[in-house]
Amino acid sequence: MQNNLLNEETENDFQLRVIIDQYASHWKWFLLSVFICLSLAFVYLKLATPQYQSNTTILVKEDKNSMLSELSAFSDMGFGGGIKNDIDNEIEILRSRTLVESTVNELDLNVSLFAKKKFVTRELYSKAPILVRFENRKPKYYESEAELVFLKTGNNSFSLIEKVVEDRPLILVNSKKEYHFGETIPTSCGDLVIDKSVEHFSTNNLWDGESEIFIRLNPIADVAEGFRSQLKVNPVSKQSSVLELSLVDGVVEKSEQFLDNLVRIYNNNAVEDKNLISGNTSKFIAKRLALIAEELDGVEQDGESFKTSNRLTDIESEAKLFIEGSSEYDKKGIETEIQLNVANSMLDFIKKSNNSDLLPSNMISKDESSSTMVDSYNELVLERNRLLKSATAENPTVIKLDQQIASLRANVISSLERLRSSLTIQKRNLNNQEGLIDNRIKKIPSQERQFRAIARQQKVKEELYLYLLQKREETAIALSATEPNARVIDAAKAQKQPVFPKRAMITLVALILGLLIPFSILYLIDLLDTKVKTRLDIEGKTLIPFIGDLPTSESDHEVMNTGSRSSSAEALRIIRTNLEFMISKASDDKAKTIFLTSTFPKEGKTFVSVNLAATFALSGKKVLLIGMDIRNPRIDDYLTLPERGVTNFLSDKNIDLNSLVVKQEGYDNFYVLPSGVIPPNPAELLMSSRVDTIFETLKAQYDYIIVDTAPVSLVTDTLLIAKHADCFVYVVRANVLEKRMLNIPSTLYRDNKLPNMCMLLNDTDSSKGYGYSYGYGVHAQNEPWYKKLKK
Repeated sequence: MQNNLLNEETENDFQLRVIIDQYASHWKWFLLSVFICLSLAFVYLKLATPQYQSNTTILVKEDKNSMLSELSAFSDMGFGGGIKNDIDNEIEILRSRTLVESTVNELDLNVSLFAKKKFVTRELYSKAPILVRFENRKPKYYESEAELVFLKTGNNSFSLIEKVVEDRPLILVNSKKEYHFGETIPTSCGDLVIDKSVEHFSTNNLWDGESEIFIRLNPIADVAEGFRSQLKVNPVSKQSSVLELSLVDGVVEKSEQFLDNLVRIYNNNAVEDKNLISGNTSKFIAKRLALIAEELDGVEQDGESFKTSNRLTDIESEAKLFIEGSSEYDKKGIETEIQLNVANSMLDFIKKSNNSDLLPSNMISKDESSSTMVDSYNELVLERNRLLKSATAENPTVIKLDQQIASLRANVISSLERLRSSLTIQKRNLNNQEGLIDNRIKKIPSQERQFRAIARQQKVKEELYLYLLQKREETAIALSATEPNARVIDAAKAQKQPVFPKRAMITLVALILGLLIPFSILYLIDLLDTKVKTRLDIEGKTLIPFIGDLPTSESDHEVMNTGSRSSSAEALRIIRTNLEFMISKASDDKAKTIFLTSTFPKEGKTFVSVNLAATFALSGKKVLLIGMDIRNPRIDDYLTLPERGVTNFLSDKNIDLNSLVVKQEGYDNFYVLPSGVIPPNPAELLMSSRVDTIFETLKAQYDYIIVDTAPVSLVTDTLLIAKHADCFVYVVRANVLEKRMLNIPSTLYRDNKLPNMCMLLNDTDSSKGYGYSYGYGVHAQNEPWYKKLKK
């Protein structure tokens, strides 16, 4: 697992190094592009007008009763509900077109002065040596667009020329050659007056060079829109009512004055609005007071008449007295009824009783005489009953007591009857009085209802009258002490560093563009280039094993020898080692046969075949190179060979095969079997059984057989003899073969038409990637740039 991760990291590092080397080889273009971009950035920074940001902060006062309507004084009554001094509303007011235009008009910002110096046009503003103003302004002043050229001709004189533009009418009425400072110059926009600036006229260095000043008149609406686009109004935080106003402009003094005057005009407008509201409210209250006073007087007269006609002073108090009197009479009536019932009961009891029965005492508390007679009666009855215990009814004393008891009973009966008559009369009188009071009580609700209606109107009118009096005083106080809507926390102040252009940012962008432009061009060229260039192009398109790439040779006909130390020679040695792994499973009793082919001619398969055979021969192995590309043999371009060869053997059965093999001079074990004469029927010759004879015979005599075959995409020759190969090396030439043509070897590999197939990339540029020259010192000039830096 760790080995796999290590291999993956090494592969990624290799790909990154290849990409870096590929672009680093064009370092001159990168350096030139960076130099040009940085130069352009430097010129831009010199010519660009610096833009500075000015900031001011204000506190918007929260006034719960401040409503932009004449009903603001009556907010406690619920009028204008939902209207409040909202921060969002104030932000929109501060950014409103009307407010910005008022500020521009007050500061005359639609009239600008410019001067050109060293190819740069700068606005002079407060540092201008002259003062320009329009008097008796006409409507065209606010809408016209014009440009005048001021040229100083003397200490007190100047000339004024208007730039003619086809779509703009002229504003100068009379074009004179010379004017004087302070002179009134008539224009269609008003009277133009140009004076000297006492502070800057004599000391201004503008007169040292060109003395031209451009006076530009712009429509106020356009200027205001420009300021609106640059004006930013944002709350400092969500919880506070502090607003920050910022403006970006090329002239610091102008942006600061604009912000300060904007806030001042905003406050003045708010004060005027409040004063207007208070004035209108005061007039409204005065009219209402007069009307309410008249209505209140009428209601009070109605109340007076009602009380007089009904003989009332206070209905509630009198009603209370009547109710209390009615209750008292009712209570007395009940008591009288009780006494009357008691008297009737006593009469009935006495009439039915005899001389021995006692009468109830303490029953008649209202009549003392009757109560006394009852007590005396009971005493006589008790005395008689006591005597009867020791005497008879005929006893004189008892008889006398009976007479006294009878007499006293008659008196009691007479007294009770008088009491009953008195109680009856008293009850009738009480009922009459209670009836009178009840009649008065029945009238009270109606009288109270009528009086309450009058009193209600009187109370409403009175409270409204008092409320209006209070609001009149509050409005008078507000009118005399109106405060501004916002308080300035920090006056307008510009930052010391410009917000545009940002030197560090522009320099960085220029540097990035300087690197990006050549990179993009090279990348686009690389993207549009469909040729195979590196092993990455092969490994990303096919699964065929890759055994190495072969750098461009110093000579087109170079053949490797014992003294070769070039990058091509080292690459061939690496390829030879990789091929040993590819054919390691081949039989050791016979020669290991390696076929080489390609997609198209001129991909270098013959060059690779010759040098690969020489490489194996230099390792001490007996090697035979066979030319099987019988249609277009090219081995004789590298080696000196006879005309007879493979085709002669295939077409003539009497020729000895070994007699056609040639030993290469300068090598101990390097032999070559030439292709021979080009035949008219190459495919038929390769299909003959004598091809099998060639390989059976030669495999027993050599250690390695290298076979140069025909391209597979043009003819079928290679496929006819492919069965004799232990390994197939498919040669691809860099910058020659199209990437889409890699489908051909991929198909052959997938269908297993070429046994033990591997791929080799020929003619690579070692200077644009890693090469094989490091470590030997022969081609140090082709080393990667980062290795040269280390040295």
